[in-house]
Amino acid sequence: MPSSPSANSLRSYRYIGLYLGVVIALVAFGSGILVGRNSTLIKSNPAVSNQSEISQIINVDRSINHVTTVDFNQFWQIWDRVKQKYVRQPVKETEVFYGALQGMVAGLGDPYSAYFPPKAAEDFVKSLSGEFSGIGAEIGVKNSQLMIIAPLPDSPAQRADLRPGDKILAIDKQITAGMDVTTAVIKIRGPAGTTTTLTISRDGIAKAKEVIITRATINVPPVIMTIVPGNVAHLRVMQFNERTIPEFTKKIRELKNKQVAGLVLDLRNNPGGLLESAVAMASKWIPEGVIVKERLNNNQERIHETMGRHELEGFKTVVLVNGGSASASEIVAGALHDYGAATVVGEKTFGKGSVQDLEEFPDGSALKITIAEWFTPKGVNINEKGIMPDIEVKEDFEKEKIGEDVMLDKALHILGQKESSGQ
Repeated sequence: MPSSPSANSLRSYRYIGLYLGVVIALVAFGSGILVGRNSTLIKSNPAVSNQSEISQIINVDRSINHVTTVDFNQFWQIWDRVKQKYVRQPVKETEVFYGALQGMVAGLGDPYSAYFPPKAAEDFVKSLSGEFSGIGAEIGVKNSQLMIIAPLPDSPAQRADLRPGDKILAIDKQITAGMDVTTAVIKIRGPAGTTTTLTISRDGIAKAKEVIITRATINVPPVIMTIVPGNVAHLRVMQFNERTIPEFTKKIRELKNKQVAGLVLDLRNNPGGLLESAVAMASKWIPEGVIVKERLNNNQERIHETMGRHELEGFKTVVLVNGGSASASEIVAGALHDYGAATVVGEKTFGKGSVQDLEEFPDGSALKITIAEWFTPKGVNINEKGIMPDIEVKEDFEKEKIGEDVMLDKALHILGQKESSGQ
């Protein structure tokens, strides 16, 4: 990942995860796919005064309210009125300024685009390294409902029995209807040792319940490997961050030294992360061809082809996915599925098929904005639709015994290392 921003540099990279949010409880999940690239410094200084001379008319399409032009004089008029008339003076100019920028991006109506003030931006970028401070759960918006996408293993969220698909109705008594992910994450985050209360609704429970969670500092290992019965490597990928591919490559060497009989790539509840990591991981199985295609706003396509070494080419593999598998996870699962490099088992994935560009500015703030949609090698756009597994197996937390994993059992059966359980 590029070096930290300074007064003389600005970095921009691409992200495909959901809001990296509360894992967080940091700032925004998340969750788009980030792709690393350097860019030049944006020269404009985010000053918050003495700019009333800026006046520009821009034609825009506002079909809902029939407004066809925007007069930037109005921004400065409102700025002046706020400073003159607001009852609690003096007005904190920086907070008003950053709030205006957040509102501008929120006006896009895209849950994956957001503007982060400096502290929020710092937390978000830190989350990409795998270190979080919060409750340890990814959150997102689906069908206009704020929900838990994936609690992390051994996190405060998991210990509080939060589950994928849990609807977040309120945060510390504040109703979340209409609340965007960035706002929700900011409300949920907080210092380790403090608590937050989520009001949760879940399919199968009669009424909503309040869950009190104690926040903690969480360092998420990107890849966890265990050797399960039948000498099969179970590789669970937690997140696609800057450490994922080095750790994944190390695990490949280990499993080959152990001469395992097969590999289960577990992408369940993985919300995504860096685009480069997704492309590099899928490339381990695919010796040639396209891994993923990006379609930009001008209908141009950016092609990402296989890269690096292909140590797992021809290796007997099953991929596990569920409704918490999103973005980068879907890129890997989609590519392996299209090339027939693995059998995909589980539930339909989340359906996060857009790419976000993240730019950090000299003042420490950052803009994350959707710039493209992505397609599998065969041209399938999974945005909001998800990827259907080759073999559907549904998790049932209420019926499964402690320690039982019906999806993993099915994977082992496919690899010929376990008797069928009838799933």
